[in-house]
Amino acid sequence: MSLFNPAFAQNPKPFLKWVGGKTQLINELDKLISYHISKYNTYTYIEPFVGGGAVLFYILSNFPQINNIIINDINSNLISTYNLIKEDYRKLVLVLAEIEKAYYNLTSLENKQQFYLAKRDEFNQEDSEFSPVNKTALMLFLNKTCFNGLYRVNKKGKFNVPFGKYKEPKICNVDNIISVHYHLQNVKIFQGDFIETIRYAQAPTLFYLDPPYKPINDTSAFTSYSLENFNDQDQLRLKNFCDQIHINGHYFILSNSDVKNFNHENTFFDDLYQGYHIKRVKARRNINSKGDCRGELFELLISNF
Repeated sequence: MSLFNPAFAQNPKPFLKWVGGKTQLINELDKLISYHISKYNTYTYIEPFVGGGAVLFYILSNFPQINNIIINDINSNLISTYNLIKEDYRKLVLVLAEIEKAYYNLTSLENKQQFYLAKRDEFNQEDSEFSPVNKTALMLFLNKTCFNGLYRVNKKGKFNVPFGKYKEPKICNVDNIISVHYHLQNVKIFQGDFIETIRYAQAPTLFYLDPPYKPINDTSAFTSYSLENFNDQDQLRLKNFCDQIHINGHYFILSNSDVKNFNHENTFFDDLYQGYHIKRVKARRNINSKGDCRGELFELLISNF
């Protein structure tokens, strides 16, 4: 297969590990989405918190009648990555392959760690210091080699996740990057606050909302994927946003943590979304700031249909 063969278009998969990735929930989401969307010949789909894109790529692979797709995220580095893969993936693949080769050629984990830390420092430089292609390649490299594949920034907006001690992780998945590129061609990509996406709704529209999760206990807070933490006030803003979607005659599905996992008396979401459909589903979290905290937990799927 030619490296840049335009005929190659396998089903795309997330090109990043991402906190809250929805691969584990696809089957449950499919039950809601398939039944609902099958009623229409044309459709608009909006994802205000696209993250790693697991649900987006599921939509792109399974629902050709969705002819208007909008994605958004507050994380500017993430959205830059989507845009670059959509518009200029060839240069990205070449740069990322060189970084992967250099990493693989290092024989000890100590040397790999030093290489990782150097690339992390480079990534944290001002954007004006190097090209968008290099910035995006560094983000993909760090995501594949950092601890548990996390994306976390400190109060200064600097990426600060430690080295993951992986010997030869798959860093440059050329086939998938090409597939993502072709599937993104008709996707509109925006960066900003989730509130702004309501302007793109056209009847009928489905919003899939996957915000940074509310911590289920005092040690699980891991929402610093941008300088703007997502706190309880933002959860309330999101509820008001869902109300507006409903009032405007559109549809939404919202995912969030089930705070009852550790406190059965915590009715935060049950109270907040009273009047909507709330379903508790089992979902294994693939990424956690503490690897030994992974495991089967309940999560929430909330919808207005």
